Amino acid sequence: MVMRTMDPLVEAILISFDESGKVDLGLKAQAVAYCQQIRETPTICRICIEKLRFCMLPQVRFWCLQTLHEVVRVKYSLMGSEEKDYVRNSVLSISCSNDKIVGILGAEGPAFIKNKLAQVLVSFIYFEYPGIWSSVFLDFLQNLSRGTDVIDMFCRVMNVLDDELISLDYPRTPEEVAVAARVKDSMRQQCISQIARAWYDTVTLHRDSEPELCSLVLDTMSRYISWIDIRLVANDAFVPLLFDLILLEGLSEQLRCSAAACISAIVLKRMDPQSKLSLLESLQVGRVFGLITSDDPELVSGVGVLLKDYTTEVLDCLKRVTTEESRRETAKLLDEVLPSVFYIIQKCEADSGFSIVQLLSSYVATLKGVSSLNGKELHNMGHILEVIRSQICFDPAYRVNLDSMDKIGIDEEAQMADYRKDFLMLLRSVGRVAPDFTLVFIRNALVSAVSTSPDRNVEEVEAALSLFYAIGESQNEDLKRSEEGLLSELVPMLLSTKFPCHSHRLVALAYLDIVTRYIKFVQMNAQYIPMVLAVFLDERGIHHPNDNVSRRASYLFMRVVKLLKSSLVPFVETILQGLHDAVARFINTNYMSKAFTGSEDGSHIFEAIGMLIGMEDISMEKQSEYLSALLTPLCQQVASLFSTSKADIVDESVKLTIIQQIIMAINALSKGFNKRLVTARRPAIGHMFKKTLDVLLEVLVIYPKMEPIRNKVLSFVHRMVDTLGESVFSCLPKAFEQLLAENEPAEMARFLVLVNQLICKFSISVQDIIAEVFPVIVGRIFGMIPMDTVLSGPGTNTEEFRELQELQKSFYTFLHVITMHGLSSVFLSPKGIGFLDQLMQLLLHTSCNHNDPLVRKTCVQIFTRLIKDWCIGPREEKVPGFQKFVIETFATNCCLYSVLDKSFEFQDANTILLFGEIVLVQKVMYEKFGDDFLIHFVSRGFLYAHCPQNLAEQYCQKLQGSDIKALKSFYQSLIETLRLQQNGSLIFR
Repeated sequence: MVMRTMDPLVEAILISFDESGKVDLGLKAQAVAYCQQIRETPTICRICIEKLRFCMLPQVRFWCLQTLHEVVRVKYSLMGSEEKDYVRNSVLSISCSNDKIVGILGAEGPAFIKNKLAQVLVSFIYFEYPGIWSSVFLDFLQNLSRGTDVIDMFCRVMNVLDDELISLDYPRTPEEVAVAARVKDSMRQQCISQIARAWYDTVTLHRDSEPELCSLVLDTMSRYISWIDIRLVANDAFVPLLFDLILLEGLSEQLRCSAAACISAIVLKRMDPQSKLSLLESLQVGRVFGLITSDDPELVSGVGVLLKDYTTEVLDCLKRVTTEESRRETAKLLDEVLPSVFYIIQKCEADSGFSIVQLLSSYVATLKGVSSLNGKELHNMGHILEVIRSQICFDPAYRVNLDSMDKIGIDEEAQMADYRKDFLMLLRSVGRVAPDFTLVFIRNALVSAVSTSPDRNVEEVEAALSLFYAIGESQNEDLKRSEEGLLSELVPMLLSTKFPCHSHRLVALAYLDIVTRYIKFVQMNAQYIPMVLAVFLDERGIHHPNDNVSRRASYLFMRVVKLLKSSLVPFVETILQGLHDAVARFINTNYMSKAFTGSEDGSHIFEAIGMLIGMEDISMEKQSEYLSALLTPLCQQVASLFSTSKADIVDESVKLTIIQQIIMAINALSKGFNKRLVTARRPAIGHMFKKTLDVLLEVLVIYPKMEPIRNKVLSFVHRMVDTLGESVFSCLPKAFEQLLAENEPAEMARFLVLVNQLICKFSISVQDIIAEVFPVIVGRIFGMIPMDTVLSGPGTNTEEFRELQELQKSFYTFLHVITMHGLSSVFLSPKGIGFLDQLMQLLLHTSCNHNDPLVRKTCVQIFTRLIKDWCIGPREEKVPGFQKFVIETFATNCCLYSVLDKSFEFQDANTILLFGEIVLVQKVMYEKFGDDFLIHFVSRGFLYAHCPQNLAEQYCQKLQGSDIKALKSFYQSLIETLRLQQNGSLIFR
């Protein structure tokens, strides 16, 4: 408990800072409010200074300094000159120990209080240096002789100044940038040379007695080197001192690393390349190379950063120097430092993968264009390749996780994939500079990895395989096909190798990816086809014990078959035999009950088989035999599942999964058969697929409401439309009946895609089929989406409304496809004409009001086509009343009133497309209806819009002309003129 005799402010501060959880929250809130109230008093600065002088509690001192900092930073312009002088002199006095304040400076003073005191001083520097307080740095320098506490405080002020104003590592406002420039310019002119001298004197005097202080001084100095005169630190006094500190054993590692950081800052100083080269040569950095073998990791890390910075600058010089002599001198420096850099990268823990890649990429870039690398350059390439290989290796500690793909393994694999990107990019750069050398390295890495000890075997092999895979991206396609060169040695070696660790998921996947990447080599060298087939058909591929590898192998095998297709005819029998148990396993209940997601669901093995047996090179007898051997058991499996009661299979969902998987397998299998083969050349094959379709349509009868199964069957119907051609027509009535049974909006939208496919593919050939199903579709959709349904605006951002919106768009597309393929007579069929008026009203409303310009454009195009189809000429029409409806209702509402509305935005690209169709339909109406359209449009529409007579006459002239672009341009100008004239007051009907 706090004593009641305590100063109320002190008590409130202590309560507000309490973190013990023992203080009542209400009391704490009162304390915070009281402190804030005191902050607003006019004498707050004097209160804070007094508390700093006489109260020893760190919480109180911190609150006072925090308050002073806020007052100066935020309310400086409101402070009086006397108050500013008082605060400034007080905090400077405290900082220089004039007040002998016990506990603020010195080892006993908390660092957070000293840093906050430094922030107060820097706030004054921000506003007052050099104009008002020009002596701030000189004041400090004069007091450094008072002792190490003042030196420590001065360093803190310099560091805070860099953090809060000068450093470009943080985003700055334009005002802050201007103030920083003012401060730096003034310091350069006034005091920076004296500050540099103070750095030197402090380190020289206290290096043995106060190593932590000297380290702080050097850390401060390293911050300022980038913008001060380099001669203040890169001279005969400072450089020897810094290297003495780095090299002298017995000194603290912190001090040695700080000295190394100062040399790094000198190295990184921006200057012209010739001056930089002279500086780098004068530093003689080679004297620290031996330290990289030190047992102290902190020192090695500090020296490592120095050497990497040094190498980066040498490489930059090599790129920018202009004379041959300078290039030789720079190359010499590079040759000297690279071995140490490689040692650090390979033997020590890297600070970041990106900085390593950046450095090595810069070196590789210097060798681009070199026709032939010399021995030393190739030696360096070897080091770089070894760095890449070692950096992309997985940690053996995660071996089991990566094989089983548990959460830890998945995370580790994802992190490594991201980490590897830059290293593999570097690999490809090396491969372009030294292609043969890179392939030799990879070959040796593979050979070496196979023979490594079991505790590293998996990771070493996987890394070597990943290198081989990645280098394939930079290999010329001709080289991948060539029978000569190192690839002709590497690929066969890879195909014939069975790694001891091939059972591990990572190794198996990497191996299969490589075989697939270099399959073009096999395509041009057919003697290796049996080896490729063996890879995919044995335990390295589809028969791998890991299901993930097996499914991936199925997918990759499908890609290989697609490329080698014609070359595989002699091997079809062998392949089918090798896949027999895999096919059986695919429809096995246990296998099917596993959740397979993504593109590699296992069905690709059937797609591969389909491509093989679907070739016309296979005899008809064999083709029928192969296909029957696959389709018959699959269909029998489906039929047996129909007759299986739930008592036979405990989990009904397993049965549904099996059915889905069988449908996917049949669908994938059918992809290998083209229309010409199954309809013209070998109709018996087509008959087999039609029988299969009948079986699968029965699935919809048994499971009418299972959306996943419906989608799979629908996908197969899509496939059969392409495969069977017009012979599929006999199956469509049953298919439509089942697909339309009890379907929801999302399913109806997908069904419309199927109908659109039929219309686009067969056009008027499907007229009778479409005429039959059209009224069912329209009636169902009007039932799902009544005319007065609003599908946009508040409350419509739900899954239900999104499905209705998608269905509505699909319906307009369906109507558009019908009209554009010469089937508009479907609207007039005996069963369809009952919906005609409702359809016209819907299309009219949508063409005028829908919030999507592209949907409106679709509806306008439908009207354009209907006008062409149904209106022969003036007063001649197929559909009574249609011409009158178009002239009196559609033309004025869609082509004029809707365009005049301010929501019609001419700056929008899609709206411009809609406008083009609106102009075009006017042209079509004039061509079909002549003056009947023109007179009504001008006399009724333009009159209602208060269109000036001269503009109406110009419109008539443009419409009667042949230049549609001129008409569009004029009509846009006319609409914009009418908008200005109406000033948005026109009420459309």
